[in-house]
Amino acid sequence: MIDPCGFVRALAERGFDTWSGVPCSFLTPLLEVVEGEPGLRHVPVANEGDAVAVAVGAHVGGGSAVVYMQNAGLGNAVNPLTSLAHVFETPVLLIVTRRGGADDEPQHALMGDITIQMLELMRVEWQVLPRAPDAWKVVLDGAVAALRERGRSQALVVERGTFAARPHTEACLDAGYTQGGIATAEPPSAPPTRFLGATAGSPQQSATSSPTPVTRVDALRRIRALAQPRDILVASTGYTGRQLYALGDAPNQLYMVGSMGCAASLGLGIALACPARRVIVIDGDGALLMRLGACAAIARQRPPNFVHVVLDNGVHESTGGQPTLSRGVDLPAVALACGYAQVTSDVSALASTSTGPMFVWLATLSGVPTGLPRPTVTPAQVALRLRSALTARA
Repeated sequence: MIDPCGFVRALAERGFDTWSGVPCSFLTPLLEVVEGEPGLRHVPVANEGDAVAVAVGAHVGGGSAVVYMQNAGLGNAVNPLTSLAHVFETPVLLIVTRRGGADDEPQHALMGDITIQMLELMRVEWQVLPRAPDAWKVVLDGAVAALRERGRSQALVVERGTFAARPHTEACLDAGYTQGGIATAEPPSAPPTRFLGATAGSPQQSATSSPTPVTRVDALRRIRALAQPRDILVASTGYTGRQLYALGDAPNQLYMVGSMGCAASLGLGIALACPARRVIVIDGDGALLMRLGACAAIARQRPPNFVHVVLDNGVHESTGGQPTLSRGVDLPAVALACGYAQVTSDVSALASTSTGPMFVWLATLSGVPTGLPRPTVTPAQVALRLRSALTARA
């Protein structure tokens, strides 16, 4: 069996400072170490796809992340792996368990049979992680080299019993955690959440009494005007990214394509990797609702440099204006409940230096300007130039 402490530290020595994912019982010994190992950043998420987006953000920000999941979670990660990591040419390192077989639960049977085929269909290179000390280190080095030299996502497939049941080094465990579980200690208490908008009223109006709705382009102009030169702007997929690009391309702007709902998690990864730079994620109501669990992950991490702006026009604009579900949801109240430090419907709050994470909800009108261009820079070029700018002037 592999000593999980040695495995985690081997990855840290190779530059992997962030771990994100959804747990599997096969990985319990490993995650005990990840929780307690000094110097590691652990970003638990509600969905495996969000973990992939966090890892891509960490890569753009100049770091490296490990994504862990049960093979059942590969289904949740398909879209971010194929339309985010692949398209932006930001490969990720996956640790994927392989449940299934005659002695496992019935829900794992089919996914156990097709795990490898799924990885190969997504052009993710894979190897089973061997248990012998010399062998697993060779496989790990090969995977890391392939990821960085060939730019291909890599998966280490973990079978039952791969990791030793207990960490072999007590120093790996923080005193706040028990040896039998992952996170028995309570997280640090969060500062009081504040709402900076209107006085609470009915559930639907409690945090949504914004001024008269504005056009998307006017909202984007205001956001750009309030952003500082060192801020990073991440625009959600669809017309939001295209309109931001039309207002003026810049190295500090990233335009999502595909990977709907992943802008917030990608921005979280960047914000954690670049704590000296403010990250402003410009999201949409439909995209946010697709991966609402990202709000909980953001609030748990409490990055002070994170601003989450949601442009809510109530429709899926780029697919023909079909209604979203946002008219039945009080999104600012959701942000409050998740634990954002500040929630407001006033975009001018972006001018403040208050500690985040901040949630800014803006009611916007539907409609698209005639002749709206698409970015001429490719997603890979956008990601590379932002990474270069961040690592050069961190």
